[in-house]
Amino acid sequence: MEKALEVLVIGGNRYVGKRLITRLLAEGHRVTVLNRGSSPPPAGVEHLRADRDDERSLTRALGSLVFDVVVDQVCYTPRQAAISRRVLTGRTRRYVMTSTVEVYEYEDSAALVREEAVDPSTVTVDPGLPWDDPAFLEAHYGEGKRQAEAVLAAGPGFESTVVRVAHVLGGDDDFTGRLAHYAERIRTGEPIAVPVANRPATYVYVEEIARFLAWAAGEGFTGPVNAASSGTLSTEELCAAVAAHVPGGRAEFRPVEVGEVSPFSFRRSYGMDNARAARLGFAFGEARQWLPRAVAETLGKGD
Repeated sequence: MEKALEVLVIGGNRYVGKRLITRLLAEGHRVTVLNRGSSPPPAGVEHLRADRDDERSLTRALGSLVFDVVVDQVCYTPRQAAISRRVLTGRTRRYVMTSTVEVYEYEDSAALVREEAVDPSTVTVDPGLPWDDPAFLEAHYGEGKRQAEAVLAAGPGFESTVVRVAHVLGGDDDFTGRLAHYAERIRTGEPIAVPVANRPATYVYVEEIARFLAWAAGEGFTGPVNAASSGTLSTEELCAAVAAHVPGGRAEFRPVEVGEVSPFSFRRSYGMDNARAARLGFAFGEARQWLPRAVAETLGKGD
């Protein structure tokens, strides 16, 4: 192992974050977790309690601490990114923000989308929008992440990278309920609403994205990087994997022109190209190889 790092993880109390912390500890790094204290971190981790939206609270909690790298799991708005930049400038040399495939929500490309499709340096930042309104933030999730990326990319103080994470699958602690949505409809025979033109998407296994984030923490690259397993998956493929765990299960699809559709069904194509990650030295696996295991974990069906 190379030099142990002092790592601050902001958030990290569930799902991907828990796995990230476990990996960082296993690699011998010293980990500090900062969150509002809703749940305790794993053993061996320093725990700081603060509201990351409150600049004074965040500053007090950090005290005189300094870090080699910060991994921010819960940065959703340009306001949050600006607070982090002000408070953590001079406290870290590197900042890794967990971003999302949804920054590409306005793309519609049959080819996999590369990072340059959304350049943070060209994104307009509007901190005056009602980012503190949960309903507004939920409706503008991709925009909030785009603007947060732009804030981190714009200023001096530390080097930064943003990890654009594909849709995450796997784990018995998947809190989204998306695969359960499919399982219930397949069990009851209720139709699954999908767009008339239903596009495939890129995904990543929960253990794989945790491994990537832990790896990225120790690297030196900057700028955006796509984090997705190789190959796209369609709604039909996801449902077939779910149906394998429902006795006699078979998915029935109902194409809809307008209105709400089921999770993991998309009117636009914006699957992510992971070639930059490969060039940097990280090889993602094939989505179709881990999909059965991921679905089994989430549905509680074993390996």
